[in-house]
Amino acid sequence: MLRQAWWTVSTLIVFGLLIIGHAPARAADAEIDRLLRSPVGKDWVTNGGNLTNNRYSTLKQIDTANVGKLKGAWMTRLKGSGAGGKYSFEASPLVKDGIMYVVTGNDDVFALNAKNGEIVWEYWSGIDQTISTVCCGWANRGLAMGEGQIYLGQLDANVVALDMKTGKVAWKTPIEKWQNGYGITSAPLYYDGMIYSGITGGEFGVRGRLTALNAKTGEIMWRWFTLPGPGEKGSETWPPGTDHAMRGGAPIWNTPALDPELGLLYFAVGNCGPDYDGSMREGDNLFCASIVALKAKTGEYAWHFQQVHHDIWDYDAASPVVLFDTVINGEPRKGIAEAGRTGWVYILDRTNGKPLVGIEEKPVPQDPRQKTAATQPIPVGDAIVPQCAEKIPGYDQAGCIYTPFWESPVLIQPSGHGGTNWSPMPYSPDTGYFYVPGTVRTSAFTRYGNKYVNGLRYTGGGQAAPIGSTMTGTFTAIDAKTNKIAWQHKTPYRIGGGGGSTVTAGGLILRGEPDGNFLALDAKNGQELFRFQTGFGADAPPVVYDVDGEQFIAIATGGNQLQSSSYGDAVWTFSLKGQLSPLWPPPPPPTVAGPIGPIAVGVDTIKIGAGNTEYSFAPARTRIKSGTKLSFTNVGDIPHDASGLQPDSSWSTGALGKGETKTVTFDKPGVYYYICTPHPWMYGQVIVE
Repeated sequence: MLRQAWWTVSTLIVFGLLIIGHAPARAADAEIDRLLRSPVGKDWVTNGGNLTNNRYSTLKQIDTANVGKLKGAWMTRLKGSGAGGKYSFEASPLVKDGIMYVVTGNDDVFALNAKNGEIVWEYWSGIDQTISTVCCGWANRGLAMGEGQIYLGQLDANVVALDMKTGKVAWKTPIEKWQNGYGITSAPLYYDGMIYSGITGGEFGVRGRLTALNAKTGEIMWRWFTLPGPGEKGSETWPPGTDHAMRGGAPIWNTPALDPELGLLYFAVGNCGPDYDGSMREGDNLFCASIVALKAKTGEYAWHFQQVHHDIWDYDAASPVVLFDTVINGEPRKGIAEAGRTGWVYILDRTNGKPLVGIEEKPVPQDPRQKTAATQPIPVGDAIVPQCAEKIPGYDQAGCIYTPFWESPVLIQPSGHGGTNWSPMPYSPDTGYFYVPGTVRTSAFTRYGNKYVNGLRYTGGGQAAPIGSTMTGTFTAIDAKTNKIAWQHKTPYRIGGGGGSTVTAGGLILRGEPDGNFLALDAKNGQELFRFQTGFGADAPPVVYDVDGEQFIAIATGGNQLQSSSYGDAVWTFSLKGQLSPLWPPPPPPTVAGPIGPIAVGVDTIKIGAGNTEYSFAPARTRIKSGTKLSFTNVGDIPHDASGLQPDSSWSTGALGKGETKTVTFDKPGVYYYICTPHPWMYGQVIVE
């Protein structure tokens, strides 16, 4: 364990967020720690801006009056790193002393001159391209910095430290083995000599955990498991005498927040495993789908709040928690909030985990086969997306949030890909609003059960958007005092799994869209003030910084696999002195579920993952004669299948590893749709004549 820090009193007030009363007397990196505790100014030194994750910049050279004059200051291509159909470019760049640091979906890191975009150094991860335990595309959501080093987590479950000046590896520490289902996509958090990192793997039967490492050496200082062992707190919420909790998922998808005054570290925990089959894991299943607070130095449990009891809908708590200070009924309160896939924002008191704005336990529909929870916590206020599915031809059952399901498909809204996914939610102390991206998407849920095998997917069922159903989004300002909508935009594309946004003291909300546009909005009323076409899917969270008195806005643009936006490898920056004009728009992402592209006539071979597009069938649509044997060959890097959708879900290739082939004979004329069940955003169509 690290030694116990001594604390001294400070009077630094963080603009309505953290009222910092203490600072370490002997910080490992006093300057970075000071910046992390302070309002965000000229530098952007951690994923969420500072320790609060509130993504609020105090810079206001660019404001509502002049933002319309922005142009591109520079655009740099990152030598093809992470530019392909299996990658997402989702990271917030970091900026310190005029140098920008950014990581791509291939875990490659680039240092750039933040004023002109010139590459200073490069770190090429050399990560194993055969990693097969990837959930939802190759992604890295950002970096941390401290003690002269840049820190990242990699898909192979290693935490890596690089020298800030050269990019050379200082140390590399494995958290686990990727072959066992583990990985890292979140940006780590640095503070007071420690690095904090979560893990992925909720779909692979892992045991989730938060790991604290010594920032100088990479030594693991402590771990806190999100799934309790026998006799530990929370173990009573799992079936006694079983080991289901040891493979129950509960990953940590995103960056923690930290309150130095309280000495607490906060993070959100993801879905239970198997995702869709609760039949063998009776109980609330802590700490799945929860917000958790630990003592930052030791990892000792402080409190938790579970958002979804006994989750069977893949309702991850995946968006970063946000710390904020407010006044409610005349009383100063310390808040924490997190945007869920349920469509609600959960607002708590960060000193104790109790609701700050009301949350009520209410009865919900039941299915004893799924061992469903009798009640669920329902926040007072407004949901940001619809919470009931409409009936669709071909499906007999449609329900609202928390409707249970078994072996017959049930349409439910929000889907497990709805609401707010990993996207960050900023908070403005000026407006008192959270800014919440959302996805409006219905899924057909089915439980089928499967056995746990180490390193293989363990989901117990699946979900997929019905063919022809719409997939749209919302962008919502939520009042932190009431949890009610202040204003809302309906968007033509899903944005809950995109980049989120950043808010400034200049009164601006800054965000990208999957169609390539970068937007600036008035934070008070949502009025659009600026739009710029970047030429690539703009699905990463923007950052704001200053070099030599000039304010810049930066965003990584390279697409997002979940959003099906156009991939690339570009970092764009904007300023009032910029001279660069917009690029041509890329192909827009789909707004309707189903296969796209031309119909190939007489093609009897379908390649999965072809053309550097991992999550695809090629061709996606084919017309064949009755009796044709259709071959499916996986040429991608990770396992895929092809499985029939309603109304004919009787056929499947089964899981195909790289290079494997399975043949399916289509004897009966008709139109057949199929998906990849591990990646249900992949659609194909077979027309049999």
